[in-house]
Amino acid sequence: MPDSKKFFENLSGAGKCIGVLTSGGDAQGMNAAVRAVVRMGIYVRAKVYFIHEGYQGMVDGGDNIKEATWESVSSMLQLGGTVIGSARCKEFRTHEGRLRAALNLVRLGITNLCVIGGDGSLTGANLFRTEWSGLLEELVQTGQIDEQAAVTHSALHIVGMVGSIDNDFCGTDMTIGTDSALHRIIEVVDAIMTTAQSHQRTFVLEVMGRHCGYLALVSALACGADWVLIPELPPEDGWEEQMCQKLSESRLRGSRLNIIIVAEGAIDRHGKPITSDAVKDLVVRSLGFDTRVTILGHVQRGGTPSAFDRILASRMGVEAVLALLEASPDTPACVVSLRGNQAIRLPLMECVQMTQQVQKAMDEKNFEEAVKLRGRSFENNLNTYKLLSYRKPDSEVSKDGEGRKGGPCCSSFNVAVLNVGAPAAGMNAAVRSAVRVGITEGHTMFAVQDGFEGFSKGQINEIKWGDVGGWTGQGGSLLGTKRTLPANHLNKIAEQMRIHNINALLVIGGFETCDRIKQSASGTKRRVFIIETMGGYCGYLATVGALAAGADAAYIYEEPFTIRDLQTNVEHLTEKMKTGIQRGLVLRNESCNENFTTDFIYQLYSEEGKGVFDCRKNVLGHMQQGGAPSPFDRNFGTKIAAKAIQWISKKLKEFYVEGTYIYLPTYTYYQSKCPGKHCTDFRLDIKHSGSTAADDMSLQTITDHQAVDLKQFGLCVSPLFLQTLIL
Repeated sequence: MPDSKKFFENLSGAGKCIGVLTSGGDAQGMNAAVRAVVRMGIYVRAKVYFIHEGYQGMVDGGDNIKEATWESVSSMLQLGGTVIGSARCKEFRTHEGRLRAALNLVRLGITNLCVIGGDGSLTGANLFRTEWSGLLEELVQTGQIDEQAAVTHSALHIVGMVGSIDNDFCGTDMTIGTDSALHRIIEVVDAIMTTAQSHQRTFVLEVMGRHCGYLALVSALACGADWVLIPELPPEDGWEEQMCQKLSESRLRGSRLNIIIVAEGAIDRHGKPITSDAVKDLVVRSLGFDTRVTILGHVQRGGTPSAFDRILASRMGVEAVLALLEASPDTPACVVSLRGNQAIRLPLMECVQMTQQVQKAMDEKNFEEAVKLRGRSFENNLNTYKLLSYRKPDSEVSKDGEGRKGGPCCSSFNVAVLNVGAPAAGMNAAVRSAVRVGITEGHTMFAVQDGFEGFSKGQINEIKWGDVGGWTGQGGSLLGTKRTLPANHLNKIAEQMRIHNINALLVIGGFETCDRIKQSASGTKRRVFIIETMGGYCGYLATVGALAAGADAAYIYEEPFTIRDLQTNVEHLTEKMKTGIQRGLVLRNESCNENFTTDFIYQLYSEEGKGVFDCRKNVLGHMQQGGAPSPFDRNFGTKIAAKAIQWISKKLKEFYVEGTYIYLPTYTYYQSKCPGKHCTDFRLDIKHSGSTAADDMSLQTITDHQAVDLKQFGLCVSPLFLQTLIL
């Protein structure tokens, strides 16, 4: 274990024993959670035990329960499944089985359990806890343990972490394994879309989710599927005709493929299952389309966990150990959950009961309540999908004068969308979302090519609903983007805005590799890799990348370091090479220090480690900006762009009366925490005069390093009313 400064000075696990097990279905990221529990436990001087094969190993005891070491969890982070095994145990459901499990734990002094599994596994753990004192009394009476042992181990503390690819547990925004499963699904969908387009086929994809439609819903949102069927909200009667009509209209607009996603537990309003084969037969019978079915099955559970799942599981594992250390005999069992961006603790059984309420609502055919019980995130995903997947008939969409006379709820304006700065995965998903939501709101949408430079040259064209079909999965920027600032083109940009009567502007932009490198290092004894990441003066990529890859060190701008720190890290790696782990990984943010460059660190490590290890360096560069966007980036871009256009529509309608713009808001606050090149919080102070555009705008950031004058972005280009939102 590395000799480093304690971050939890007041917490000590000395004399405590922690058991960690995985139970139920496996999920990517479970190994990361196990690793975090083991290393955090050892960090606070507690003993940590692997309980192999879940509850079955606890019941059987013996070699199934082994003490873990710091090195025993090395290289687990990037592995899928669960290294310590998982099994469904019928014996643990019996009193006799739990009695044997209690005996095995008491013999090793284990009174703290960290259970990683689904709601069934966590419910079983809570039952075990409530019976604990009675089980010990029974063991004393039968002479299997003495009274002193019963007193010493009188309380059993339980902390749960939800490992489930279905994201079917209430109380947490995401469960361990969900994001990785979405990656598997999207990889398959992206591959299928190419062959479907070639042959003008319709594909019906069945994904997991017997009781929860999260995977189906979010993957449909991420790939722009034509139709999705989930158990929480079955389609209305007559859905067959509606679906076929929508597929037919899509083909008439020029689409060469259709994607339908079906959750394995999909049902209709009467509780009758809707199978993927039934959907296929319907499409073939009604439309005659060449249709194929793909059932993804257990491929969704397999493979390497995503960066998100590794980080989520690691943070949850650390919080679980802290919860066990702080628990008292009266502390109820808790579950570590994700709320926003924080790992929090919630009462275990309250969350289990909430989860059971969802199924109860579905059984009672109260589907709207079931959707609400799933949580705000699920409901928002569903509403966004509905907004983007269905195009209103032209008769329902307000246009120009007619809409504006109709009042603030049905106004039509000209809204332009452009990309600026460096390309980023998810930009195209955001543009697609903005265009379709804008059209739904009744606006005329314009696309600006090549950022502000293209804006000044008049590269502005109307963009329609069908023009953005298939954009969600595309990397880079299909509109084109340049770093050119508009400072020298303000007059030309203003003229183009007058010509096209632009009322609002949406600006989208901003000012897996480590695993492969680790695998290379693992195949070569005693090698250390120095990796340079992007990020400018923001260390987000380096820090999170280091956490996700299990790096030995990360050098970032926000955390100053000295030559002594570098020397300490070299010494740590030298000692590490004497163990069974003979490889190292170091990440460096590109602008972390102007003197301690990547070359300098590489040469220092090479010289100081001479004879012990050799070094390699790798500058990842622009490959970090390339490739297809992840499911998270697709959905994030889609949802924030939809919110942005709705906000713009609201402001345009609010300040437009009888053909005149009344005023600008005196103060608008927009906050964005973005892991982009410059991670800042943006605050816009807008001062106005009558109906003119902003006369003065200032940008404040959380760092002083990157202060930008907003006039460079062309926000003060003309005496026209302009609502601008930067994503």
